[in-house]
Formats: sequence, structure tokens, C-alpha cells
Amino acid sequence: MVIPSRLIEYIIAAMIIILAPGPSVLFVIARAIAWGRKVAVVTVAGNVTGAFVLSSLVAFGLGPILQRSDLAFVAVQWGGGLYLVYLGIDAIRKRKVHAADMTNQGPVEPRVFQSIRDGFMVGVLNPKGLVFYAAVLPQFIDRDRGSVTGQLLFLGALFSVLAFFSDGGWGLLAGTARAWLAGDTSRLEKLRATGGCVMVILGASVILSTAIGLI
Repeated sequence: MVIPSRLIEYIIAAMIIILAPGPSVLFVIARAIAWGRKVAVVTVAGNVTGAFVLSSLVAFGLGPILQRSDLAFVAVQWGGGLYLVYLGIDAIRKRKVHAADMTNQGPVEPRVFQSIRDGFMVGVLNPKGLVFYAAVLPQFIDRDRGSVTGQLLFLGALFSVLAFFSDGGWGLLAGTARAWLAGDTSRLEKLRATGGCVMVILGASVILSTAIGLI
């Protein structure tokens, strides 16, 4: 297995996007507020599994293309960067709606399997994750060393491991402070807006780095 040379830089970038309160983090926090830490952590397990499935699909779909085409490599990064900016702006605009959804998870606590299933669906359908795997992650592979698909799979798996500990931490923290978070939705709005700002900055940095690489 080929391990990319820019591994430390990748871990830093991955942690930035993981820590930004996107769909997965917000879903975990919502579960923690509604039903506590146990449900939140189980939800995280399902979520990162879904995220790894998504990263694997991207790896097998994009890996061979990125290996052969410089144009596709640039196009994926530009398109992904622009979409990240869009997602960030949308998150900021709809922060009040998202905050309200987080405090309205229904009256019945989900069972373990249901929590895993729900977390899996959020992870595998997470647009932030899709854009990260397709546009940001390829910047850290070594195309000249071959096995692009293998490198993408490795980085995707590493992302899921990091996300488990980070999102699990969010769940434990939110489960502990659930009354405080639920008591004022403006706190949740600020959390969502912060995540949106991070996505805008990350998307812009992807576009900028790609543009510099073309000069």
C-alpha cells in the first residue's frame, strides 16, 4: 500500500473539515441533546461507517480517472471548491432552520440499530463529505507513485477514524451540556454559522491552491 508523503498536512486539513459543524456533527449533537451520550456515540459509529462507504465509492470511481487525466484532476478540485463555498453560504443562511431541527428529534428514543442506521445514512449522503473526498482529498495523493485508488482508500479510512473520535467527542460534550444547548437556540445557530464559515474558507483555499498550481 502506498502511503502519501503529505500525510501530516492531510491530517490537519481533515481535522479542520471534521471539526467544522456540518451535517454529521449537527446530527450527532441533535441526538445528544434529545437522548444523551449513548445514543450520540452509537450514531457516530454508524455515521463514520457511512462516511467510509462514501469515500470508497469516490476512490473507486475517481481513482482511475484522476490517475490518467490532468484535466479531470483540476476540474474536480475547482468544482468541489465552488460547491464547498455554496454549502458554507447555505449553512449560514439557513442556520436558524437547522438550529430548530436540532431541537426537534421526536418523542421516542431510537434503539441501537436504528441509531446506527440513521447515522449511516447521514454519513453516506453527507454532501460535505462527498466534496471533501472528491475535491480536497486528491490534493494529498502522489500521482507519480501509482495506486491512486489505494491512496484514496487509505486517506478515506483515516478520515473515518479521525471523525469517530472527533464526532464522538462532540456527542459526549453535547450530551453532558444538553440542557444548556437546548435552552437557547442562538447557541446552535452560532455553531452552524461557524461551520458554514469554515466550509467557505476551505472551499476558497481549494480553488486558490488549484489556481496557483496552474500558474
